[in-house]
Amino acid sequence: MEQRLMRINEDLETDGTDADRTGRPRKILDAFSVLFSSRIAMVGLAIVLFWVFVAVFAPVLSQYTALEQDWKAPNQGPSRSHILGTDELGRDLWARLIYGARVVLVILPLSEHTWIPGGTALWGVFVALVVGASLGLLGGYYGGWLDEIVMRLLDAMMAIPIILLFLLIMAALGASAVNVVIAITIVGVPGIARLVRSLTLDIRTREYVRAAETRGESPWYIMFVEILPNARGPIIVDAMLRVGYAIFAMGTLGFLGLGMPPPSPDWGSMVAKGREFILQGSPWAALWPCVAIASLVVGLNLLADGLLEESMRYQ
Repeated sequence: MEQRLMRINEDLETDGTDADRTGRPRKILDAFSVLFSSRIAMVGLAIVLFWVFVAVFAPVLSQYTALEQDWKAPNQGPSRSHILGTDELGRDLWARLIYGARVVLVILPLSEHTWIPGGTALWGVFVALVVGASLGLLGGYYGGWLDEIVMRLLDAMMAIPIILLFLLIMAALGASAVNVVIAITIVGVPGIARLVRSLTLDIRTREYVRAAETRGESPWYIMFVEILPNARGPIIVDAMLRVGYAIFAMGTLGFLGLGMPPPSPDWGSMVAKGREFILQGSPWAALWPCVAIASLVVGLNLLADGLLEESMRYQ
């Protein structure tokens, strides 16, 4: 994957000469043209936008909250009053799903009186991007002993299976929104750092970087103004994939009881609770969150794959 992302970097990067000839509006239009020309990317974008939409407008799309209980209708199938059914406590599953999307994607309250930090997957990937990109830039630009130390430490982390690393971190820190972000960050940093390092090793030999060094620009300016923006294409595609991985990891941790604490409508914990009632003829509480996790992860992967394939076609 790292090699495929590096192959599209030359097509997506913009050097100083291009910046003089092309204005910002043109760059934005070019970026959208790549997106709209890929059917796969558009399907993925539609799925992702659906979940973002229902998360933002959750109070309008459901008359129930994620925590509201109807003791008269536990483990109920789809009906007029509950379009996807209810869980063992009589909570509306549609409301739980769309408010659960807030936990994953956006930072919004679950109700007027309940605030649970949201956007966990996005925050985790964002922090991992900041840390991983910084380490990759330092190692790729400076090289030498600094590069060896950083890369060997990250290689040691990558030697541990991802799920096992997640479990170790969450078992040590405990279940909370902040700790889930920390776990996603720690797991994501090595891969991002290696990708950015590879891109930096290639870009630092370009003429515009040499010109900046000749002008006497500082290493920090060269790394974060000259190199990093010109590596943005592969990094963005990789980040989309990592958000999908983070959502899947959140579901796994929630299923194992190491994710978001109750009463958060965490999709993984919803599956764990709902599976207890599958053999009793009530599969809905486990089915719908599985569909939610699968659809959102598939949507992100389709979006990333579509952008990747379309960018390679224009090389």
